[in-house]
Amino acid sequence: MKHFACILVGLSVLAGLMLSGCGSQEQQYVKKAVKLMNKHGLFAEGPAWEAARSSALASQPSTMEEAYDVCREALKVAGGKHSFLSTVERQQASAAEDKETAPSVTLLEDGIVLITLPHFSGQNQDDNQRYARAVLDALPETEDIKGAVIDLRGNTGGNMYPMIAAIHRFLPDDTILRFKSRQFSTPITKIFILNSVGLQEQMLILCPVALLTDDMTASSGEATLLCFRGLASARSFGAPTAGYASANTPYRMPDGSQLVLTTSCDMARTGEIFCDDPIAPDVPTDHPLEDALAWLRSR
Repeated sequence: MKHFACILVGLSVLAGLMLSGCGSQEQQYVKKAVKLMNKHGLFAEGPAWEAARSSALASQPSTMEEAYDVCREALKVAGGKHSFLSTVERQQASAAEDKETAPSVTLLEDGIVLITLPHFSGQNQDDNQRYARAVLDALPETEDIKGAVIDLRGNTGGNMYPMIAAIHRFLPDDTILRFKSRQFSTPITKIFILNSVGLQEQMLILCPVALLTDDMTASSGEATLLCFRGLASARSFGAPTAGYASANTPYRMPDGSQLVLTTSCDMARTGEIFCDDPIAPDVPTDHPLEDALAWLRSR
């Protein structure tokens, strides 16, 4: 009996060691997050990341709030300023607060159309199509359009696909942008964008295009801007953008929170790479619409 008791005690100790080796719920959360950052994070390499990774894995959070804070510190290194962690409560609050404005099309004098593209975070195809069609269905006949102003001021981002689908008729080539991760460069084409939104390609409109930017133009707003980068028929006016020209990937965590990790930066057709720095306009001006209209009319 004594030996049997010793065996039971030994098994109990072993089981305890195995459980402690797995770590607490909070530690497991941090380990999963760090693993995702290490694999996909745009900046998750080099000495700075190794130090941040080691620090996160060595942490011993005792609450989920502490685990979130540990992950946020690691995210600053692995993903840069565009990455963030969104708790379930924050997601619910954002959904309640988010009041989105529909895009608009206004026909100005001399055959110039003014297209306003606000931020948009739609997640389903019906909403995405509604956003894009608000522009596509409101455009006048192709021969009546002599120039276009695409207003991206105040567009803080969201989902770039319906934004680009809305103005795809002004983009003359198919490959409009690239996403550059640590390992790959992925072409983004008009056809891919339209398929993602569930729309058919429409007839190309050949005319000069002016784009308006300010310091609130960010993320998907910047990606939409960069689709025109390098085109002889396009010019941007206004102020430098916010500097979030990168792509985020959301990863659902076990407790319902989301690890929103920057996985690639934006590459224009010119080969220029943009990420955390503001994009300067071609024409810096405090009167972007007026100067854009003057440029369009001169052409």
